Amino acid sequence: MAQNKSGNSSAEIYQELNKLKTLGSVLYVAAHPDDENTALITFLSKDRLYRTGYLSLTRGDGGQNLIGDEQGIELGLIRTQELLAARAIDGGEQFFSRAFDFGYSKNPEETFEKWDKNKILSDVVWVIRKFQPDIIITRFPTTGEGGHGHHTASAILANEAFTAAANPAVFPEQLQWVKPWQAKRIMLNGFRFGNVNTTDNSQLQLDIGAYNPLLGNSYGEIAAASRSQHKSQGFGATPRRGELIEYFKITGGDVTGTDIMSGVNTSWQRIPKGDAVAAAIDKIIKEFNFLKPASSIPELVQLYRMIQQLPDGYWKQIKLEETSRLILQCCGLYTDALSDKAVAVNGGALSVNVQLNNRLGDNIVLQKVSLIGQVRSDTSCNIVLGKNKNITVNRTVTLPENGVTSQPYWLQNTKAEGYYVVNDPTVIGQPDAGTPYHVQLQLKIDGVEFTFSQPVKFKFTDPVQGELYQPLVIVPPLLVTPVAPLKIVKPGEDISGSILVKSYNKQQPYNITESIFPKNASNLKLQQNKGVVSNIDNAAEVRYGFTYPEGGDINVKVFGDNAVPEKGYSQDIVRINHQHIPAIHYFTDSKIQVRNIDVQHVNKTVGYIIGAGDKVPEALEKMGYQVTLLTEKEMAKVNLKQFDAIIAGVRAYNTNEWLSSYYTKLMEYVADGGNLIVQYNTSSNAGPLRIKIGPYDFNVSRTRVTDENAKVNFLLPEHRVLNTPNKITSKDFEGWIQERSIYHAAGYDKTKYQAPLSMGDKNENEDSGSLIIAPYGKGFFTYTGIVFFRELPAGVPGAYRLLANIIDLNAKKGF
Repeated sequence: MAQNKSGNSSAEIYQELNKLKTLGSVLYVAAHPDDENTALITFLSKDRLYRTGYLSLTRGDGGQNLIGDEQGIELGLIRTQELLAARAIDGGEQFFSRAFDFGYSKNPEETFEKWDKNKILSDVVWVIRKFQPDIIITRFPTTGEGGHGHHTASAILANEAFTAAANPAVFPEQLQWVKPWQAKRIMLNGFRFGNVNTTDNSQLQLDIGAYNPLLGNSYGEIAAASRSQHKSQGFGATPRRGELIEYFKITGGDVTGTDIMSGVNTSWQRIPKGDAVAAAIDKIIKEFNFLKPASSIPELVQLYRMIQQLPDGYWKQIKLEETSRLILQCCGLYTDALSDKAVAVNGGALSVNVQLNNRLGDNIVLQKVSLIGQVRSDTSCNIVLGKNKNITVNRTVTLPENGVTSQPYWLQNTKAEGYYVVNDPTVIGQPDAGTPYHVQLQLKIDGVEFTFSQPVKFKFTDPVQGELYQPLVIVPPLLVTPVAPLKIVKPGEDISGSILVKSYNKQQPYNITESIFPKNASNLKLQQNKGVVSNIDNAAEVRYGFTYPEGGDINVKVFGDNAVPEKGYSQDIVRINHQHIPAIHYFTDSKIQVRNIDVQHVNKTVGYIIGAGDKVPEALEKMGYQVTLLTEKEMAKVNLKQFDAIIAGVRAYNTNEWLSSYYTKLMEYVADGGNLIVQYNTSSNAGPLRIKIGPYDFNVSRTRVTDENAKVNFLLPEHRVLNTPNKITSKDFEGWIQERSIYHAAGYDKTKYQAPLSMGDKNENEDSGSLIIAPYGKGFFTYTGIVFFRELPAGVPGAYRLLANIIDLNAKKGF
């Protein structure tokens, strides 16, 4: 959720007035959300006052999630919003390419195999041509010191794009919208990470640690607030104060000068007839009245007219936009465009309430209000906005029944393995999904017409957080929701379940005339395939029962006699809610994953210690286990002997400091015949692993196997975990996604821990730390980096069978 900022302080306005004088731009390039140097971005945007952008090649889809169980594209949606929140603090602008974060990559060659290098290079070139940076800065070197293959790939692409963007023969199809652009230079922002140091005293150096009295913070302090927006990664940062030196190595372009912007004219002299504009800005700054910012409006309006007379060009447009925003800020004009509902349905009505208040009383006339989206509605007003008077204009439109929905542009097509498929090249780079409807206000201020846009949002009051906003969401007339989208079926077993058909349209009922399931689902028996859906509170329900011996995905589509008959409806909506970001919605194909898995298990009861968030408990329940979630409160009071096995969720020891006080209790449980299974943990900023978790010492390393198809070797083929109750073979490691295993155990005593498996990526030594097992007393302790948290939600059969065997290590019967 987000709170609305209704105005700018005089100090902020004064800062922006000074930025009007600066015509310089910098583009920072890296691979992921959280890769950027927020302190440098803050300094460049708020001290040097350059237009500063960050191009993150991916949305961070393949990372781990500290705050929830979202993975893949859902995590990418969260991290997109976190980056936008960070940029709102540090003053930068945000861009993305189409590249998908498919997980850790050990080298750029592997990265480019999945990304399609030429496609992502074209994205970087597009952003450079559109943003027109004077200099480009990369976070990582091209030579691999950044570790992650994505990191190195981002530097390689940036350096190639530095030259390619200036060549009209490269990606010439872009030139109908943008022009070739040559930045002055490209530079590596040196770093010291762990044992890696890419800095030296021969490089350009810049102290970015200054204090800004207008903002009341140093740039290091502002950067910490920006960095701390990466909450899903656990990157809360401590503010830094005092001198802060950054290092820069030129990797292309002009190598002369002693500053990163040497040779770049960042004044108005870079534009013909710009001297007069610069003089006018200096006069406005000199005469600015902090107590009466509205007194600057007449001169700002004249400045706007002066800029309008300049030759067309990049900086003319940028400075017109900056000047018009400053005029609005000096007016103290409050504007809002509010939907009467959080979710509007195609085919239904959308009412928008436009609110204005001329709080400082300058001469403003509201001439026209336009609601713009797939439907447009214009209202001529000619209303004089009196001082501090609330003005309201209401508009209601009917949305087209076959209109577009609020689907993020990068999710509108089926994703390729390593990149999002985007058919409209002009939207590439845009950070967010945008708004389906916005209000355009045509105002006359001191006799000059200005047009401002305001996204339509939904506003509500939370009893704890107060006034909150969230984006308006447009949905199709019917939504098709599988109650259980993943079904685990044993061979020959029938399953049954429900599909809910919903509508948000409270004005018009929909008659479901037919529900379609795939023809290859044998013995399909629909208990109901027709019904009436009147609104979201009265959803029609379709029940199904079938035998589907081969497994696979079942796509569902419904038709209604009020809906578009030839289209039908086959989408469900996914909602993601976290307090630190706006509510997120996106649409998925309505499908049921049916996985025919021959999995046996004897043990029945599992206690699950909540970690950083995963979907393993849900998968365990689908397998037939009785799962009890164990928080600190439950751990204190329950008798652990009631559980056949206890599983610690991913990063449980990183996120739960209280677990250290239960070491003895857990070890006693194991010694008495219990089975403790600990999934991967890290030694990270999210909570360094300082506590003992197993009966015998071992370390958690950063070793991982990133190739999901890497060969798995059976070091102890007769070991119980590979044979009972399910015979594990190489077939069980087929069809895995993203990776095999992460954060392996290391430094363990091989006389006490058994390592039944080994695996390794191409051209690397095999490692046996993905699964270690220690008999202890009458029970067993297991640590595993195997990515069950990814494989189980994806319905990978072998992951279910192997985990069942681990859970059954202490089973006393059934063999």
